[in-house]
Amino acid sequence: MNHDTARTPRTTEVVSTRSVFGAPCWVSLTSRDLEATQDFYGAVLGWRWRRAKLGDHFRIALVDDVPVAGIAAVAAMWQMAVAWTPYFAVPSADEAASRVRERGGTAAVGPISLPPGRAALLADRDGATFGVWEGDLVSNWERWRQAAPAFIRLHTRDAFAAAIFYGEILDWASDRPGCCEVHYEGGEVVLRSRGDIVARIVSGALEAAPDPTIRPHWQVHFAVPDVAACARAAERNGGSVLGKAADEAVLRDADGAQFTVTSRPLR
Repeated sequence: MNHDTARTPRTTEVVSTRSVFGAPCWVSLTSRDLEATQDFYGAVLGWRWRRAKLGDHFRIALVDDVPVAGIAAVAAMWQMAVAWTPYFAVPSADEAASRVRERGGTAAVGPISLPPGRAALLADRDGATFGVWEGDLVSNWERWRQAAPAFIRLHTRDAFAAAIFYGEILDWASDRPGCCEVHYEGGEVVLRSRGDIVARIVSGALEAAPDPTIRPHWQVHFAVPDVAACARAAERNGGSVLGKAADEAVLRDADGAQFTVTSRPLR
């Protein structure tokens, strides 16, 4: 396993999870109806689509020809929840899954081979679902980092306990060259990869007791030029608006999956 310091890749380089690790590297939506899901996100976020190598139930979303997210229309087939799930880059999916189980989390699916790599769908100790990916990352890695979701945020009961859990799974703030940095900024635990904010963990006020009413989950935030237009499009296409501010809106798609659109400057 090569732990040499990762350098910033050119867009033509193949980047693997052996050199980029611990950071979000993909987001995937589990849905019931592939065509309806494509229609909804095409109308709300302007995504185009191409077929995925995994089969007829899978699609890749494109922004300016850059792959930004995946759809897996397997919720009914595999009896899975309809939801957006972030995937984190790891050198070994098997090792990451073992670390999760050792620390009281669960492995829901896998690790399984999905050429050109291996993946696992996991849950932390509080039930928040996330995935890990081992292998080559999306082509034009740096373009994906700019084009695809703005960041992800974990809503949980104890941000500091969660940061320790994920840090031990994903080697955050470790002595490994190139690891993600963890900071406390603006009332949230903030994860930075190569200087970019890529994830946040929030649980409420500093030193407040854990809130038992929170259903821990990862929320995916997509950067958009017009939050209000996205909210209107969601409602016109069978979705709903769960919360709205001038620069951010929490939306639910027609199938029930939640996500956030934001116009905030993020990096």
